Amino acid sequence: MSGTLISSGGGDDDGFVPCAGCGALAAGPCARCRKPVCGNCCVLTTGSAQPWAVCLACSNSGGASLSSGWRTVLGWLLKPMLGLIVVYLLLRWLFR
Repeated sequence: MSGTLISSGGGDDDGFVPCAGCGALAAGPCARCRKPVCGNCCVLTTGSAQPWAVCLACSNSGGASLSSGWRTVLGWLLKPMLGLIVVYLLLRWLFR
């Protein structure tokens, strides 16, 4: 985020979004559920290249770490590679 407040794009409230937790002026979205949160209703994440804000509800349910998401991405990359290696080794063994 650039450090500026997010805007909803119109309405009677001058375009600013209220926090989903307390109703104060939101500073940005939650990294997990994308609800707008203020600085008092969020915690900073761990396990990422840069800090992200996670709302207190998401933090209580799953913690403030995004490392489980990184494990999922690595799984998407490694499982097909391991499958191809197994197929390669099987074909090499069959056609010797």
